[in-house]
Amino acid sequence: MPIKAVVWDVDDTLFDYTSADRAGMRLHLAAEGLLDAYDSVEQAIVRWREITDVQWARFSAGEVSFEGQRRDRVRVFLGEELSDAEADAWFQRYIAHYETVWSLFPDVLPVLDALAASHRHAVLSNSSIHVQDRKLRALGVYDRFEAILCAAELGVSKPEAGAFHAACAALELAPHQVAYVGDHPEIDGRGAADAGLVSVWIDRDGVYTSDDPSAPANGRPHRIASLAELPALLGADTRFGAPSTFG
Repeated sequence: MPIKAVVWDVDDTLFDYTSADRAGMRLHLAAEGLLDAYDSVEQAIVRWREITDVQWARFSAGEVSFEGQRRDRVRVFLGEELSDAEADAWFQRYIAHYETVWSLFPDVLPVLDALAASHRHAVLSNSSIHVQDRKLRALGVYDRFEAILCAAELGVSKPEAGAFHAACAALELAPHQVAYVGDHPEIDGRGAADAGLVSVWIDRDGVYTSDDPSAPANGRPHRIASLAELPALLGADTRFGAPSTFG
């Protein structure tokens, strides 16, 4: 049975989140006068990313709300006992800088154009509708997707199968009729594969090697280095008896 739809992750798959986060935080730290607390801008940004990863894991595990993880990122980063209002205000000032440097990856519009007539499209993100709706509209691709689903509203996040199955249900398709494209080898790659979708892991920077224990085992997710590879993959998936060069 052919793949009828593609469900997309957003951050670091369609949207260059890592670059925008780094550039936005650099602008924000300068505006807040916080760079003197670190030996370098890079050190400050690395610290912010480490805190973000820890707090995001807490949100994914259901230990804190989406707004709560944002507030806790600010509190830990500043080392201050801020009120919710104070943490929210600091984060909103960061967002204002962050939004000025938003961009899609250059391979996104060409692949969406190439697949527009052949496949339906939706989004499944571990963020919130409020965040991703605004982002996709600002980036000019909101109307490309039939459905936009996010963990904060679903009450379940990737890599749980329920998140992927919710996306399939929104499209009224079985999991094996849907391909999922995401950048994280476990949350996206293994999660989608375990949920029964055709899993496509976009690894632009080659961060994870075949010897890396965090890389998907047994080649279950298809690994690509560019979204330009996706149309050929969707037309020749090995699950339907056709040869494939993707590992």
